Amino acid sequence: MTSVNGRPTDENGASPDTARHAPSPSAPSHDTVAAVVGQWQAVHPDLDTGPMEIIGRINRCAALLQQAEDAPLRRAGLSRPEFDLLGALRRTGHELTPSELTRETFSSGAAVTKRLKQLTERGLVERRGDTRDRRVAHVRLTDAGRELVDAILPEQLAYETTVLAGLDTPGQGELATLLSELLVQLEGRLGVLRV
Repeated sequence: MTSVNGRPTDENGASPDTARHAPSPSAPSHDTVAAVVGQWQAVHPDLDTGPMEIIGRINRCAALLQQAEDAPLRRAGLSRPEFDLLGALRRTGHELTPSELTRETFSSGAAVTKRLKQLTERGLVERRGDTRDRRVAHVRLTDAGRELVDAILPEQLAYETTVLAGLDTPGQGELATLLSELLVQLEGRLGVLRV
């Protein structure tokens, strides 16, 4: 280890900070997050920006996917959250309460209430009161709602396949596994992470 301008360097002339922040050989270095990370490293070379390279890319991917608005859903006049709600009713195969839909779709109670109102007005879902507790409602798909979900799902999956076409099959499998591991950790610590 030598020194340049009073800072230690390795045999290649890189400082330990630079080595620590350097992206892995397999990581892309030309995306927008790489530029952001590089700027932060210039401002705060003492900070480890590694987490930003992961969380920043997840957030950027999510934002771009949301901007695309899921073309098949948009053509059907549905938002992704509305489709998620319809999909929860379809894949579980039975009635769900608004509270159960809140858990199934990772949404707030107020958001689920608003979406249910809109979907009911469109004739895609219907509600019935609980015979034992009038405060509880049960929600189910109408025939029109079931037909819409079944018609859209193949189109939506084809669209998502196109979105992921730049990754080969092993790459998609590896990404799915890593994201699953992260999701399990986050879901397990959800109460701790919320402030």
